[in-house]
Amino acid sequence: MAAALERYVPDLADWPRTWHYEPDDLPVGKRIVAAFKPFLIDLLQQGLAAKTLRRHRDHLWMLGGEIIHRRYLEPDLMQLTIEETLRQLVHDDGGPLISQHLNPSEQQSFDSTCQKLYRFLYPG
Repeated sequence: MAAALERYVPDLADWPRTWHYEPDDLPVGKRIVAAFKPFLIDLLQQGLAAKTLRRHRDHLWMLGGEIIHRRYLEPDLMQLTIEETLRQLVHDDGGPLISQHLNPSEQQSFDSTCQKLYRFLYPG
């Protein structure tokens, strides 16, 4: 599965670097990647179409960047673990609003990935 994940997300190890504002963000980014990895593997195992996999991958990258960004906007998030932060930002009806970057249909697509992540993280 590691080889399939590498093909699916060849730059996964670089995600923390793409998200960071300050060096202290890099370990946080690595923890975000670690939290996303089981979900990425699950998506691969579902046998989804390549386009769907790419869409979910890209949305997870956006979510990771938004988590880092939100930690600066909402300093209380800096006190939480990544798991607790995900619980704060990802819900059964979607993810955080990315209004400055997404139009409504793109936000809806992003939300569908967040909903899927939510169901993965918090089954039942």
